Amino acid sequence: MDGLLNLVRTVAPSIASAVGGPLAGMATRAISEALLGKPDGTEQELAEAAAKATPDQLLALKQAENAFAERMRELDIDLERIANEDRASARDREIKTGDWMPRVLAFVVVGGFMLTVFLVLLGYVDGMRDPLMATTVGTLIGFVSAKCEQVVAYYFGSSAGSKAKDEAINRIKSK
Repeated sequence: MDGLLNLVRTVAPSIASAVGGPLAGMATRAISEALLGKPDGTEQELAEAAAKATPDQLLALKQAENAFAERMRELDIDLERIANEDRASARDREIKTGDWMPRVLAFVVVGGFMLTVFLVLLGYVDGMRDPLMATTVGTLIGFVSAKCEQVVAYYFGSSAGSKAKDEAINRIKSK
């Protein structure tokens, strides 16, 4: 399933941003139609299609992305605003409840990431010449890195502004 989400995030970021929210059904349908040619593909079918995606399927997914973004504009739905409100509500909840657990978890995740990287870089992980061990350590660092990125995005915001800038530059270049 991670392969599917990574593919969709790369090729169709607007659809990917809708997958976890109130428009998930609409987004999943668009993905299914692009990859499978039918609106009701199962998670298994979608994951398999993403793993073996052909250039035609990638093109269809990109076209679905454009159609989805156009439909969102027609319906006056701002996906970025929805995502911002979701983050803001989580932060407001933390402020109102005085809950210290998110801060503790954030500290543990960021500290764990830094500790993991330093231990590997300083050579405290034995067996890095073994491909299985190297793969396991790489996977662990990737996982902890992704969680660290989520913590940073929660407390300091995401790179949505950077993404918007990149899209504007690409639009100008294509003219």
